Amino acid sequence: MPQSLLLEVPTAATPMQPYYLALENDLVAGTFFFSMFALLGGAAFFFLERRNVPWRWHANMTLAGIICLIAGANYYYMQGMYLNTGMGPTRFRYVDWLFTVPLMCTQFYLLLRPAGAQPGSLWRLVLAGLWMIGFGYFGETSNAYWSILWGSVSTLGYLVIIYEIWFGPLARVADRSSNEDVVRAFTYLGYFVLIGWAIYPLGYMTIPFNVFEALNLNRNLVYNFGDVINKLGFGIVIYTMARRASRTIKRQKQHLRQELKTTLVQS
Repeated sequence: MPQSLLLEVPTAATPMQPYYLALENDLVAGTFFFSMFALLGGAAFFFLERRNVPWRWHANMTLAGIICLIAGANYYYMQGMYLNTGMGPTRFRYVDWLFTVPLMCTQFYLLLRPAGAQPGSLWRLVLAGLWMIGFGYFGETSNAYWSILWGSVSTLGYLVIIYEIWFGPLARVADRSSNEDVVRAFTYLGYFVLIGWAIYPLGYMTIPFNVFEALNLNRNLVYNFGDVINKLGFGIVIYTMARRASRTIKRQKQHLRQELKTTLVQS
């Protein structure tokens, strides 16, 4: 099996193995590097494009940029730790998730707040996200023998998030909403949570004594791809629906101007 896919990380960068050689020859190190630039680039894009979407979407665009900025800055430090020590940056990674997962959950509330979403839904999502990250951290940093137990407890938080989005009060508010773009964004983000977030349990289950231990996959490789797909994916969904809403508003204004012009000519 290729060295870059093994659970044991390669030797740290040394004066005989500078960063650019590590990045060229180590797949995992390369994913840290490219993830950092992808997330920081996404943050800059979302902040700059905020002015090109309707005000209704400004908070969501700002939040998408903040999520990518936090993750991209964290990847700068995670890359340095991995290349300097050869160790997986577990604590840095969970600090990232401790901030970004609740913020990603907040996107659902912000989308539906004008339609009547209640603050209680926000608090349930945030607390479930913190529960999921907190117990997942215990599972990765404590005795590997207990990782399955901590992982199972962590999964309860994930299930609460799934319920709230797909079957709970937020789902009912989305069903009542007449804003097609908001409903589309809410649904697509829900699929990211249901499918995209499943990447992380797959990585977690490569811990010794877990289901996928025999695959000898490097968890950092799995997590790095998952972070880029999910964090950038959330932002791209928000941006796409916001631009769609902008075009809808533009067409409506053009239609009103045309009707007004026709009325004036007839009179």
